Amino acid sequence: MTSDVLAHGMLTTHSQMLSSRARILIIDDDELNLHAIKTVLEDIADVVLASSGEEALRHLLKGEFAVILLDVYMPGMDGYETAQLIRAREQTKRIPIIFLSAINKEVEHLIRGYAMGAVDYVFKPVEPIVLQSKVAVFVDLFMMRREIQLKALQEQQLRDANLHANADRLRAELELLKAEQRQSAIIESLPIVLYLEGLDTSPRVPNFVSGNFQALTGFTLEEVAAEPSLWIDRVHPDDLRRVSAALAIRQEGHGYAVEYRWRTADGQYRHFLDQAVLLRDAQGNPLEYAGTLLDITDRKELESQLLHVRKMDALGQITGGIAHDFNNLLGAILGGLEMLELRVPMSPEQRKLFGTTRRAAEQGTALVTRLLAFARKQKLQPASIDMAVFSAAATQLLEHTLGGMVMVEWHVQEDLWHPYADEGQLELALMNLAINARDAMPEGGTIQVACRNAQGGRFGLAEGDYVVLAVTDSGCGISPDDLERVTEPFFTTKSVGKGTGLGLSMVYGFAQQSGGTVRIHSRLGEGTTVEIWLPRATQPPKSTIAPPPATVAGTPTAEAEAQHVLLVDDHDGVRMTTTILLEELGYRVTAIPDGVQAVSLSNQELDDVDVLISDYAMPLMSGSEIIRQLRAKRSTLPAIIITGHADAIANIPDSVPVLNKPFTLAQLQQAIASVEAQHAVAAAR
Repeated sequence: MTSDVLAHGMLTTHSQMLSSRARILIIDDDELNLHAIKTVLEDIADVVLASSGEEALRHLLKGEFAVILLDVYMPGMDGYETAQLIRAREQTKRIPIIFLSAINKEVEHLIRGYAMGAVDYVFKPVEPIVLQSKVAVFVDLFMMRREIQLKALQEQQLRDANLHANADRLRAELELLKAEQRQSAIIESLPIVLYLEGLDTSPRVPNFVSGNFQALTGFTLEEVAAEPSLWIDRVHPDDLRRVSAALAIRQEGHGYAVEYRWRTADGQYRHFLDQAVLLRDAQGNPLEYAGTLLDITDRKELESQLLHVRKMDALGQITGGIAHDFNNLLGAILGGLEMLELRVPMSPEQRKLFGTTRRAAEQGTALVTRLLAFARKQKLQPASIDMAVFSAAATQLLEHTLGGMVMVEWHVQEDLWHPYADEGQLELALMNLAINARDAMPEGGTIQVACRNAQGGRFGLAEGDYVVLAVTDSGCGISPDDLERVTEPFFTTKSVGKGTGLGLSMVYGFAQQSGGTVRIHSRLGEGTTVEIWLPRATQPPKSTIAPPPATVAGTPTAEAEAQHVLLVDDHDGVRMTTTILLEELGYRVTAIPDGVQAVSLSNQELDDVDVLISDYAMPLMSGSEIIRQLRAKRSTLPAIIITGHADAIANIPDSVPVLNKPFTLAQLQQAIASVEAQHAVAAAR
């Protein structure tokens, strides 16, 4: 009777365990991440959430889990410490751990994670289908292990059971077979090969491969084994030294991860990510390497496309700035030519030559509208950079790119080291940061660019010397929720159509590829600082180029007794030629170079002004802001905006016409007459 009761109890326990679902433990200090991942996985198994390592350990005391998803970076106890404690407990040390990470993809972080017991890494933002596939494998394995354990218990307690026990066993075997087939199908569908390789295999030939090895490489394992040098011989020559260095580190008993190009059987090069960890026995003795070979060709091509798109966008910004400068220069040239034509008597031959010169300048204005951006693909070519020379060249480039409403100030530490990086890519990275800073300050301002020496050994950087280039704005800042994601591709805080979301991700990728990193500090309403950390060069720059000489300011002409025009333009040549044109028309002109002087005029001085003519894009204050502030003192002030910008301008006050540079004497006279007539009609109402 007792035996029957015991058997019945065992059968009941067996039935209850079979009916319960597997459980997944998700550990993340971000509540939004927890619920997002729960939504993806709750159809696969029961999901238990923990917001810290301590809470997770308490859950682990109460039951078993099929798999643990663990965020790497958490306040207090981080993911690595939590994983170490999980592995230290006998009850939990065999639970698979998948690390979640939003930033760190460096080799040392991956290897550290695997050393702590991780079976995989998943990078945020998580792709739902990929995460479901990965987790489903471990849930299936957990359920299979449970089935096997329960089957053994059933056989032990109910050895003499009848056909019902045999049916259960057959069902368990069929489920196990289905799970194995499903797992095999998942691996076969991914561009990845799992392999085992001996410790001292040279040339390298794996002992075992799983997945579709032939589809990935074009060769069978037998072909590789028959020709041991085949693998290393087909590595791209430019990558061979790096691969050899990684294999040499492997011989010292370390894990490794290396990217390289490999020529497949069809003669095409594919990008592979080859990484492995060292397996050890219970006594800690090394056994063999367990690794993965992942085809990342599509990712590399996408990275190249993203770089090209952003480069073209940046060159478009440059084109607009160059067009603005050309229009200013052409405005000064055409204005001067028109004055010469009016004031200097010329013979027919001289007038013919004069007309040819003027037509050439006019053709230049048409050429500005057809400026094309040019770009080409290139690999990184790091070298020692002289930051004094770089800052001078970059300042000229940024002046063309940023427009007239933003100024750039450099602060370079004395005895600054030389960074080791690709100078062209650093220039592009600086341009991206400067454009972001400009967009964060729509009313204009100053961008601070500071360079200093620093020491590594933090932020995931290796020990050593680094040069830090920091770009600071006083704009709107970035919210804490967005700060973690700003380096993700396609994530942008700008409005639709105002940004691609690729700028900071490219800066981050460039810094990482150069052996450095990016640090971002921001507070809402106070501004943002983005730091690019680059390793110090071991050699001085090969050559230096002197910075261009400073320009000489022009001198405005004397005033005449007539209607009074207040002219505001920061370009010396345009200000001088426009003054001459206005005086030729009989106006008395006061010409000043910036808006600060304009808005500081007294009410008495402002009452003496008949027409205000202001450039649009200027440092410190735009033409639109000048008009708004002066009209706050005198609401009926007639005003005209002149501009040489290729881009559309915005925020123009009411009843203010826009005159594009370069303009002729007749166009200037017509604009003034039009605005005076408009204000005369308004005053008569």
